[in-house]
Amino acid sequence: MNPDPVLPGPAALTPERNHLLNKAKEMEAVFLSEMLSHAGLGESSGTFGGGPGEDQFASFLRNAQARSIVEKGGLGLAQTIFSSLIRAEEARHVAKP
Repeated sequence: MNPDPVLPGPAALTPERNHLLNKAKEMEAVFLSEMLSHAGLGESSGTFGGGPGEDQFASFLRNAQARSIVEKGGLGLAQTIFSSLIRAEEARHVAKP
């Protein structure tokens, strides 16, 4: 699979495609947040940690970190998802008589 090397900027897209781009980035951020969670990011640091409160709010930190990673280029997953969404959209329009 050969995804587009760089995601287009919002100014270069129609509003519908900009929406698809945002959803693709959101999906990558959710994936990254889960991966960071399974990697142990945000787990309590022991006796002198933040206790139950730290555990409760660790997911907010992971989500923010995942969104930041995506905005800086991420893993390229958003590019692949965006390209797939565009192809599916185009195929749907071609299939309509």
